[in-house]
Amino acid sequence: MRAGSARRDTELTAARARRRRWTRAAVALTAFAAAAWAVRDVPVALGRQPRGARADRVRRSPQFHAGAFRNPVTTRTLLPGSGRDALWELFFGRQPRRPTGTIPVLAPDAAPPVGRETAPAAGRAAGGPGAGPPPVAPAPGPASQLDVIWYGHASALLEIEGRRILVDPVWSERCSPSARIGPRRLHPVPVPLDRLPRLDAVLISHDHYDHLDTATVRALRRTQSAPFVVPLGVGAHLERWGVPPERIVELDWAERVSVAGLEIVATPARHFSGRVFARDRSLWGSWVVTGRRRRVFCSGDSGFFDGYATIGAEYGPFDVTLIQIGAYSAAWPNVHMVPEEAVAAHLDLRGGLLIPVHWATFNLAPHGWADPVDRLCREAAVRDVRLAVPRPGERVVVDRPPAVDGWWRSLG
Repeated sequence: MRAGSARRDTELTAARARRRRWTRAAVALTAFAAAAWAVRDVPVALGRQPRGARADRVRRSPQFHAGAFRNPVTTRTLLPGSGRDALWELFFGRQPRRPTGTIPVLAPDAAPPVGRETAPAAGRAAGGPGAGPPPVAPAPGPASQLDVIWYGHASALLEIEGRRILVDPVWSERCSPSARIGPRRLHPVPVPLDRLPRLDAVLISHDHYDHLDTATVRALRRTQSAPFVVPLGVGAHLERWGVPPERIVELDWAERVSVAGLEIVATPARHFSGRVFARDRSLWGSWVVTGRRRRVFCSGDSGFFDGYATIGAEYGPFDVTLIQIGAYSAAWPNVHMVPEEAVAAHLDLRGGLLIPVHWATFNLAPHGWADPVDRLCREAAVRDVRLAVPRPGERVVVDRPPAVDGWWRSLG
C-alpha cells in the first residue's frame, strides 16, 4: 500500500510540474505574441537608409564627413554625464508637464477639400529630381496675403501669395515608431488630413518621429499630389513608404527649388537625425520660403548658433518666423533652443512676427507644459519682439495677428 501511494504521489508531483511548465510556456508565448503585435508596425516606420545613387549624393555633400552628416559648429547631442539625470527628470520630475484642462482647438476656416482643385506643381531642385504636374489653384485671399495656421507641435500650413505649404505634418496619435507606445498627443488635430486643402508642397525638416510620421506621409501620398521637399537622404524613408520618386525633392544646405512660383531654400540648423540606431545618415535643416513679396523662415529643430545671423543677412528680412521653443533641457542645450534663444534667433534672422512652434502637443522634455511660452513672452516683451501665440488650428493673418491673450495660462 505504501509503495502504491508513493508512486501515485510521484505521478501527481510530476503532473503538477508539467502543468506549471506548460503554464509558464503559454504565458511566455502570450507575452511574446502581445509584444510582437504591439510593435508590428515598427520595422516599416524605421524607414530606410540611403542607398545607390542617393547614397552617392549623400557622400558628396560638404556636410558629410566620416560616414555621417555634421553640424556647422561643434555640437554634442547630450552633454557628458547628463544622461541619467535627464532620464530621472523625464520620468520622475515634479514639473507640471501636462495641461490641467482641455487645450482649446479651433477648426480652421473652410477651404475647398482635396479633389475640388487642380493638381500642384513640383519644381526642379539644384541636383534634385525634375518637374511635376501643373500648378494648384491659388488659395483664397489677396496675392500678397500671408497666413499661418498652426496645427500643433511643429505642424503648420503656410498660405503665401496664394500658395499652400504644409510643414512637418504629424497627424498620428503618437510620435513614435509604434502606434501603441510612445509620447501621446495632448490635444486632437484641428482638421482631418483628408479635409486639408490642396497643397503645393510638403516640407520636412528632418527625420525624427515628431516631424516625420509614417502614417501621415502615406495618407498625404494618397490624398495629395504635392511634392515632398526634404533634406538630403530623407527621401529614402519616403520611398520606403511608397512615395513616388518624382514627388521627392531632396536638398542640401543652400540648394533651392522653385515650386508653384515660390522659392524654397534649405538652410542650416544645429541638430541631428536618426530613427533608430544609425545616426546622422540623413541631413536636417531649416527652410526659407520666398514669394515675390513675402518671406517666411521655419527653424525645424535646432540649437542656437551664429548661422541665424548669416541666414538673416542672406535671405531676410522675414515677414514671419516659425521657431522651435520647446523640448529643451540642460542635458541637450546644443540641439534645442530655450525660449530666450528663440527670440535671439528671430532677431538675428531679421524677423517681423514670431510664431512659436514645437510646444503644447507632445510631452518630450523635463520642463513644465507652459514654461516655453511663458518664458518666450517675457523675453519678447524685454526685447520688443512681436508675437502671435495661436491656439491649435487658429489662423494668423501675419499683417493683422491676433493679440497675445494668454489662453494657455489657465492650463499651465
